[in-house]
Amino acid sequence: MPALRLLGRKWLAASDDLVFPSIFELLFRFVWLVLIALVVEVLYPVTWQCQTDGWHGGSFVRLYLCGTLTLQAALMLLLAALAHQSARGTITDVDIRKLVSPLLLIKVLLVLPETALNVMGTMWMFCEVIECSVDDKFSSIVIQSIVLFNWVQLGLTVFGLFMVFDPLGSVNYGDMQDTPNQVRHHRKVTGLWSRRFRWAFCWLKRDEHGKEAFQQVAALLSALFRSTDLVPSDVVAGCVLLRVRQKRETREMRRIQMLNDEEPIYTTDVNKIFSETPPWMNLDDALYYLRLSIAAYGWPYVLYRHCFTGFCKLATHLTCCCCRPKNSIVTDDNCCLCNFAGVKYMSKLPADDIIFASFNNKVFELPFCVIADHERECIVVAVRGSISLRDIFTDFTAGSEKFEADGLPENTAAHKGMAMGANKMLKRLLPVLDRTFQQFPHYDLVLTGHSLGAGVAVLVALKLRPRYPHLKVYAFSTPAGLISREAARYTESFVLTVGVGDDLVMRLSVHSIENLRTKIIQTIHATKLPKYRIMLNGFGYALFGVPARDLESTWRRPEDLEATHSDDSADALLVPSVSTVSAEAALVSRDIFVRRFSSARLFTAGRILHIARRKRMGIEKKVRTQEPTYEMRWACPEDFMELQVMPRMLLDHLPENVHRTIQTIIEERHTYRVTHIV
Repeated sequence: MPALRLLGRKWLAASDDLVFPSIFELLFRFVWLVLIALVVEVLYPVTWQCQTDGWHGGSFVRLYLCGTLTLQAALMLLLAALAHQSARGTITDVDIRKLVSPLLLIKVLLVLPETALNVMGTMWMFCEVIECSVDDKFSSIVIQSIVLFNWVQLGLTVFGLFMVFDPLGSVNYGDMQDTPNQVRHHRKVTGLWSRRFRWAFCWLKRDEHGKEAFQQVAALLSALFRSTDLVPSDVVAGCVLLRVRQKRETREMRRIQMLNDEEPIYTTDVNKIFSETPPWMNLDDALYYLRLSIAAYGWPYVLYRHCFTGFCKLATHLTCCCCRPKNSIVTDDNCCLCNFAGVKYMSKLPADDIIFASFNNKVFELPFCVIADHERECIVVAVRGSISLRDIFTDFTAGSEKFEADGLPENTAAHKGMAMGANKMLKRLLPVLDRTFQQFPHYDLVLTGHSLGAGVAVLVALKLRPRYPHLKVYAFSTPAGLISREAARYTESFVLTVGVGDDLVMRLSVHSIENLRTKIIQTIHATKLPKYRIMLNGFGYALFGVPARDLESTWRRPEDLEATHSDDSADALLVPSVSTVSAEAALVSRDIFVRRFSSARLFTAGRILHIARRKRMGIEKKVRTQEPTYEMRWACPEDFMELQVMPRMLLDHLPENVHRTIQTIIEERHTYRVTHIV
């Protein structure tokens, strides 16, 4: 940071990205140098005895051997200098690494003589053009191996250049304001991403809304890191630093709570949590409907959970192609109804209780099932979450658009991809519900879903509530950027949202990603470590956690590194992390809301139950106790507006982990009751 400039253009790499590549290549070339030196010692005297001593014999071989030996030695010195220069200074100390560009240019130019020498080696060892045979088997194998490895290395060099090539690298970044030049550049970047999507996911273009999704996601990616001059390695290093920063902030918050003797926010008392909620809001029903929302994932989830035995578990529920009825309640499944088999297996329900199942999966169209739950006397609509590339594009069509439904406040906005998915789903769902409630008029309506399915279920419920005023929604791991604040408050009476731990998706929205971008830039400017040290520390943190000493030693001035909380003011969002920040950090902080991708701020819907693993303190770490594993609290949507870089942020989102968490709480509560009775 900023991006490396070479040959008059910007590349998707920085001057401090070359430490590890240079060291690895240096080690390989050292081995080659030793082997070539041994070959030269053996073969050089022999070359004077070749059948021909001209350019088709000994002279050719001597030139190749001496040239390769000399070039390898020169490249080793160059790589050592490149690694040393690239390792100097922090990420923002670009001037101290000013020699990296000329050294790298020399390295690129040396590809030409290296290629020429490798052609000579190929002619000698493989083409039989040179009249100078090698009787020594070891020398012959070494030369052939080096020639092959050199071709592989040259191919990797070309591939690396292709990966870091920026098609718009010739653009000069000026001020970060939205000048006509910047707007024009933003359009070019959007067009570039859109073309990449059309090429990489060409089969999605056939979907009705495929091209629209490409354009929306391309505009989002272009806007998020527009004109920040960040390269991919900067983002990775920034996330590692954010993990340290957030752990430091958490430690400071705990100290403040202990000093103020504040009551703990979380509790392990399930009865206390649900003492003031409607009867339908309880963990037993939540666990039951979570199982149905997981069942909507179909056969892919069964194979994912049971890699070796999944097919056997599905086999008894499959339908023979010849036996499939013409008026099947299942649509858009394959010939053997594999998805339907997965639903039956995971829901543990007979096929007669599944009234309708649609597995049509396109951009903005999600599979769902309609189930008659006779035990609880309700009709359950289970919406599938993200499991395909089409679902990912629905997720990332994350702009806001106006959402209208009876009872909602005016100017309500919702996630565009999920809103379109809800409208598509309603066209298929309404006729099914009309037929079903004619058959079961006294049943209630319940909607459930996980992740993307939870968001769509909430929006569908808002549309259906005027017709079914007593409907309920059980939503699990609902995305953060779903609906505007007043509408989210309106849903608290009929939507129960359950989230676990450090779930990434529950904190994922356009707003939080934009704040993450800003925090990454601020944190990069605050560190005193070079990038290679940050990357090495990141591997250590992944294996052993963040040590206490790094919470202070990572920063230039730890006392100035304060938490930056999300707020409605630009000043609160972008407080500088250190007293002296660079011009780029100041520019990012300026007029941030003018450059927001989405003008509306979206939140999680429903009454949010947040469950976290209880931290064991003192003697509990050494002695096994019967204390509960998890604790919980009622949270508000504002608690999920900031992305947290945590080890379990992906694992806590998986449906099986949410299911295991709720099941553990229920089992431990039952065990606790039995123990106290005894």
